[in-house]
Amino acid sequence: MSLIVHKYGGTSMGSTERISNVAKRVAKWARAGHQMVVVPSAMSGETNRLLALAKELAPAKPTDAYYRELDMLAATGEQASSALLAIALQALGMESVSYAGWQVPIRTDSAYTKARIESIDDARVRADLAVGKVVIVTGFQGIDDLGHITTLGRGGSDTSAVAVAAAMMADECLIYTDVDGVYTTDPRIVPEARRLSTVSFEEMLEMASMGSKVLQIRSVEFAGKYKVKLRVLSSFTPWDIDINQEAKSGTLITFEEDENMEQAIVSGIAFSRDETKISVLGVPDKPGIAYQILGAVADANVEVDMIIQNISKDGKTDFSFTVNHSDYAKTIDLLKSQVLPKLGAMEVVGDTKICKVSIVGIGMRSHVGVASTMFRTLSEEGINIQMISTSEIKTSVVIDEKYMELAVKALHQAFKLEQAAP
Repeated sequence: MSLIVHKYGGTSMGSTERISNVAKRVAKWARAGHQMVVVPSAMSGETNRLLALAKELAPAKPTDAYYRELDMLAATGEQASSALLAIALQALGMESVSYAGWQVPIRTDSAYTKARIESIDDARVRADLAVGKVVIVTGFQGIDDLGHITTLGRGGSDTSAVAVAAAMMADECLIYTDVDGVYTTDPRIVPEARRLSTVSFEEMLEMASMGSKVLQIRSVEFAGKYKVKLRVLSSFTPWDIDINQEAKSGTLITFEEDENMEQAIVSGIAFSRDETKISVLGVPDKPGIAYQILGAVADANVEVDMIIQNISKDGKTDFSFTVNHSDYAKTIDLLKSQVLPKLGAMEVVGDTKICKVSIVGIGMRSHVGVASTMFRTLSEEGINIQMISTSEIKTSVVIDEKYMELAVKALHQAFKLEQAAP
């Protein structure tokens, strides 16, 4: 008997009809002899609705107490969908029970709206599985040491599902979404984009961090760290599809040494519209300056992505970095009020009209000229590069957001990603 974790996204849970279809799919797997744990997201649009209500009432400068209540509010979306799914399963004659994150419990730190999972006590879940119940655990949430409800950030249900699968040493974690797998890029921008049958954890991690919306980055980190077998597939296939066929569909997130890995030089083009650039101008060029800037940003629980420092001129330099759009105003305010006076810098400026485009592929390790092909392609399209970041298997650039679709299309064609690997 296999232990299988299913995760269903908001669109999969978007109506009572869709919830009923999810229940039928889960029941099919349970009747095939599998122990089933299901992690659903809130119904599509529900979290946004709740957060919008809070925003209407929010003070000008939210406090920690506000963010605590925000988590309390946002967590109700997953609680509702979990209970509805349990009811739908019971209507099909399947014994089922739903739990909120704090009931399992899923222990996290106290970083409200961005909490990180520290441990999972699976005893209660295992006891229910042992007597034949389907167990439904709310995604996206947990509980801190003080007993406060916390949430894991947008897309956190993916992280919850993989963390549960890791803690319980599940045989496989299936992530059901509104797409049928991982593509070379977004098919809405490039219709010729191709679905990958397999992709390495390393590539998926880079693609998630670079803006691919298929999987949340922390879920991929968990899967790679704990060797969780992960598969992305569509919840919009007929629920009664043959279970053996379903188990091999979608995209398998696997390891590089897998003999069946597609060995393309570049596997995909990722992009993000959520990037903003912040520059601190006229910074004294001396040791410790980067820490003084980024240390304060890190202390405010803001994640920094790309960083660049210009060549010193007359003892001064410019320091630029990117943060998520949601952290832009907070970071600008922090730098102007606390960091700038201490540094003696000239000013802080920002740009919200940028985007990040990345090429990703494990084949880049063993091939030369990949980055130059990217730069030449963008140059031929008249696209200026503002920032560059590289790793072993990816190259990212920051460009003006108005050129994003043009860049993605041109790069997809330049690397012939519409063609299957030989």
